[in-house]
Amino acid sequence: MKIVKYLFFLLLLVLIGGAVYVATIDGEFQVEESKVINAPDELLFTTINEYRTWEKWGPWMDESDDLIMQYPDKTSGEGASYSWKSETQGDGKMETKKIAPFSSIDQNITFITPMGESNSEVYWKFEKIEGRKTKVTWGMKGNQSFMEKAFWATQDSTVSQMLKPMYARGLEKLDAFVSEEMKKYAINVDGVTEHGGGFYMYSATASSITAIPEKMAQMLPAVSSYMKENNLPQTDMPFTLYNEYNEEQGTAIFSTGIPTRDKVVTPKTSSILCDFLPRQKAVKTTLKGDYANLKEAWETAYKYIGENNLEPNTESAPFEVYRIDPEVRPNPSEWITEIYIPVK
Repeated sequence: MKIVKYLFFLLLLVLIGGAVYVATIDGEFQVEESKVINAPDELLFTTINEYRTWEKWGPWMDESDDLIMQYPDKTSGEGASYSWKSETQGDGKMETKKIAPFSSIDQNITFITPMGESNSEVYWKFEKIEGRKTKVTWGMKGNQSFMEKAFWATQDSTVSQMLKPMYARGLEKLDAFVSEEMKKYAINVDGVTEHGGGFYMYSATASSITAIPEKMAQMLPAVSSYMKENNLPQTDMPFTLYNEYNEEQGTAIFSTGIPTRDKVVTPKTSSILCDFLPRQKAVKTTLKGDYANLKEAWETAYKYIGENNLEPNTESAPFEVYRIDPEVRPNPSEWITEIYIPVK
């Protein structure tokens, strides 16, 4: 009996010692990972702010075959949430507490475990980088309960060491997801229509075909600034008029213009001029997607003209109208460009 008492006493000492040891462990933790993603901050913010996208790139989706996602009516913005159930991973809930559009998102995550509920703070930061890139930081911080500290004291790794590779994998998957989203595009030939024409302010130049995007990026803001400085109203979306386009030589003469209401007489020294686009019949083709697909859209439009025995009107220049551009929508798959090829 004395041996039993000694063993019991020894076990009690071990338990007390273990409890004291666990109590002295610092329960605070913080882990974060960052990645530079080749996508605009608005797109990344919008993607992460909408919980319904998380099952497309969340790293935990690879680790559980029985994960069931549940969504309420509100799944984006402050007060949005979602929850999950899993026999292998446990249950939980995520709720958005605070957002700063395109800059940060603060969330609260709750894990429901046999040891009780565990609450931690999750945070996202978005930092613009030149070239429409974004540094995304994903982190979590919290304070472990006594039971949680006891559990992690028996493991080979800490909670931070376990989460860090998962967050890194999640950012990799997020990068791949938004990259594929930005590649989506559609081309539709709308057929023969009549373009209304009208007055427009413009800047013209000649350049190599490969230099057109760079030139446009300089010319269009100059036209827009001139119109604002002179209180000239913009009556429609910007466009590019291709006066000459020689693929064999790789050169083009083109104008970037913004429609306005009336004829404007500019000073002789001004590089911004005014002209008139006539009302004319044209084949209209719509590209929804990145400008990288414009070449295919133009080829589709000319193929339609040939198959339908239409004749291009070579006396009028074809043009592109930027109905929805990067300034309106950050996701290239949502850009809308209308192509007009005048026909006789």
